[in-house]
Amino acid sequence: MQKPKRYSRAPIAEAIIDLRVSLPETVLPETFQAIHSRIQQDFPVVQPCYKGVGAVFYEPGVNFTVDSSERQIGLWFHSEGNLQIFQATLEGFTFNRLAPYTSWSEISATARRLWNIYKEICQPLSVVRAAIRYINQIHIPTKEAIELRDYLRVLPEVSPDLPQGSLQNFFMQLQIPQPDLDCMLVINEAIAPPLSQEEMTIIFDLDLFRQHVWESDDEGIWLFLNRLRQRKNEVFEASITDKIRELID
Repeated sequence: MQKPKRYSRAPIAEAIIDLRVSLPETVLPETFQAIHSRIQQDFPVVQPCYKGVGAVFYEPGVNFTVDSSERQIGLWFHSEGNLQIFQATLEGFTFNRLAPYTSWSEISATARRLWNIYKEICQPLSVVRAAIRYINQIHIPTKEAIELRDYLRVLPEVSPDLPQGSLQNFFMQLQIPQPDLDCMLVINEAIAPPLSQEEMTIIFDLDLFRQHVWESDDEGIWLFLNRLRQRKNEVFEASITDKIRELID
């Protein structure tokens, strides 16, 4: 496996750190309002976060009925320009960094600062899931006919008994256990609408997570997230060819 490296034009469109939690019953959606006064300078925009709830009812001889509603579960906090988004909800803590990506050390430090505020105000009983997700957008020039396998090493395989040629569209998901980290790797790969007629845009989405119970102040959570980030880099390098490296170096 090729050693991970830092790219000057990294294709990261969004990086996410996510912690699912168990909260005391006393924490309500309005509890999160107390967070804003602590972060208002960096995250001036606040929006409610809702979750849809639906149910289907059936009785013999009676038509199906559907009851749908939504309830507020927390708040979204947006930085100026929306480069950083912090989600505080009854389900957990999420930090999003949009492009341009800076560095893991910077986004993890910001996420940890916000987590400490969330933890102080909400007093989570435990963390039950820890995850990182990196959504890459890779732009491949198409001035000449291309073969995706010349750029990517993770691709859907078309049966030789079917017509061959460049794929117009696809979506593929792989779920690959990582036994040494006791976690799951989910790879989502798809063709996205291109920015121009002279290129193809590939979404290469890497999601790594572990469902496990940690104490909310366990230092091991952040050590584990760093290990997930290292594995993400290894998976990315194992999935691309030198042609991609030339595009993003």
